[in-house]
Amino acid sequence: MNTPSDNVVGNFTLYRTARMALITLIVLCFAWEGWLAPLRPGGSLLVLKIVPLLLPLYGVIKRNLYTLQWSILLVPAYFIEGVVRGFSDPQPIAPLAWSEAALSTLYFVCTVWYLAPFKREAKRRAALENTGV
Repeated sequence: MNTPSDNVVGNFTLYRTARMALITLIVLCFAWEGWLAPLRPGGSLLVLKIVPLLLPLYGVIKRNLYTLQWSILLVPAYFIEGVVRGFSDPQPIAPLAWSEAALSTLYFVCTVWYLAPFKREAKRRAALENTGV
């Protein structure tokens, strides 16, 4: 189940939205910690928080279903950071944090909805194999 099969229809708009949310989240985190509002003047090592998001990027771009599945395990950490910093950081930083929370939520929801038909098809095939049909 690494690549989308021909007989399962996934909503390509959900995939494109998820892909763009991931790319935008990477750009936002890099810009935020690099020069928009770093913890220290001149940038901070917190910019390295984009590294986990870069790991699945190639597979997400190639529409690898396995990569899409495990990549949704990464984004809750970015959602939590966005919410915590949105409530606790001062005004210039809070909108960046809320944007991070929104983008991570958008990626998570769109990816789960995109993968749902493929998961149903995999379960249907497994049930058919178990019944010997």
